[in-house]
Amino acid sequence: VQLVESGGGLVQPGGSPTLSCRDSGSFLHRHHVMGWYRQAPGKQRELDASCALGENINYADSVKGRSTLSRQNGDNVIKLQMTSLTPEDTAVYYCHGKWAGRNYWGQGIQVTVAS
Repeated sequence: VQLVESGGGLVQPGGSPTLSCRDSGSFLHRHHVMGWYRQAPGKQRELDASCALGENINYADSVKGRSTLSRQNGDNVIKLQMTSLTPEDTAVYYCHGKWAGRNYWGQGIQVTVAS
């Protein structure tokens, strides 16, 4: 399993970046759960959005209505489209996958919201 993240970087307030994550490690398994978490400076890692196969997408209250998580056909690829970003959204964003009962994490990708 190797979760590879892309997107992010410096974003202006009000911006709408899209974060992408794919598992480049193997095509023989399918993550039961995939999602995105964030960790702001000095804070704990927290959920933004996640999706288990066959279930509804779960969003944190802080991003409801602003973010959209998509996963096509249960593939090991997910995207998080974010909108109306504020400086409070500045964080390292981590892709998460769960397969065979184990949790896997990407390296993290920085999103900085500033003008």
